[in-house]
Amino acid sequence: VQLQACGGGLVQAGGSLRLSCAASGRTFSRYNVGWFRQAPGKDREFVAAISWNGGSTRYADSVKGRFTISRDNAKKTVYLQMTSLKPEDTAVYYCAASIDDYYLTWSLTYGYWGQGTQVTVSS
Repeated sequence: VQLQACGGGLVQAGGSLRLSCAASGRTFSRYNVGWFRQAPGKDREFVAAISWNGGSTRYADSVKGRFTISRDNAKKTVYLQMTSLKPEDTAVYYCAASIDDYYLTWSLTYGYWGQGTQVTVSS
């Protein structure tokens, strides 16, 4: 599976962005997908994850109620809708895919990673 994240940009606090993670490969629908982010000088952290069929989602406490993860397996794309953005959401956002169904909040679970897209939220 190859992944490509896009949709980042510069937005004012309180604004919204939608990130997309486009995948190649015939078996994408079998993979769970997660979004992670990494701010300068900080470790990569979990943001959200969605199961292979979209039936289950997980969110970091810091984004719960503001971000929504979804997927369209026919389009081989996973989305991260981000609303009420805050300056502390500024980071490079990565999407990742895992065939495993457990520990989806752990970056080590994921074997496939996209290249990242920059999100900058100004105050």
